[in-house]
Amino acid sequence: MRPHLLLIAAILLLLARPTVAQHEVERCNLAIDIGHTETTQGSTSARGVGEYLFNRTMANLLLDKLHRDDRVDAFIIDGNDMTLQQRTQFAADHHATVFFSLHHDSVQPRYLSTWTYQGKEHHYSAKFHGFSLFISEKNPYPKQSLALAQSLGTQLLAAGFTPTLHHAEKIPGESRPLLDPHRGIYAFDDLIVLKTASMPAVLLECGVIVNRSEELHLTDPKKRARMIQAVATAIERTCPRISLEDHTPTTSRDVH
Repeated sequence: MRPHLLLIAAILLLLARPTVAQHEVERCNLAIDIGHTETTQGSTSARGVGEYLFNRTMANLLLDKLHRDDRVDAFIIDGNDMTLQQRTQFAADHHATVFFSLHHDSVQPRYLSTWTYQGKEHHYSAKFHGFSLFISEKNPYPKQSLALAQSLGTQLLAAGFTPTLHHAEKIPGESRPLLDPHRGIYAFDDLIVLKTASMPAVLLECGVIVNRSEELHLTDPKKRARMIQAVATAIERTCPRISLEDHTPTTSRDVH
């Protein structure tokens, strides 16, 4: 082959080959944060089970699901020995392109009643049920965070789940700005893991575990698998795209 043709072929080969940085970003690297810890379990379900156990189960199921997709890398943050800011720093140190925190929900004390289950008294509430999604407009990437939250909400709705709007109620402990009522998306600007993450970040409350009926749904293997499928689909479709977007931090608060 003539020298000039060899040179042209080499240039074309280089142009066609993605850079290492492009390849890494296209795959997406998701940090799955398990909400709360073994010693500080978070909310307690209507049957006395700590929220952390729900969160850990969902995180492991999601990790297993995502490991089957070649577009998404994922790892778990189990923050038993970490502060909240150490969790987001851990995500950054492990080159996460998106931070996703898993939680299960409760209600304000005014809505709690008591009942006896297996000989023990527990709190419950039948007033609210459903999932909710949170982003922080103090996160460096609020638009990308919102895009992922919207995708998650869309997939959860398509899978038959419904959002709860009780976090927007004008009472102490709530009053969260509701960004998207249809998809149950709120702004929670000062939530530590969302605002300190150096990448797009979303927190999902999978459901209200003080609701006796919803607790059973959230522990039902078929319903749990349906929720995991919806979450995984949203991540697989959206995480690579928002990871490829220009990650120039923005100070704009217009994420609507």
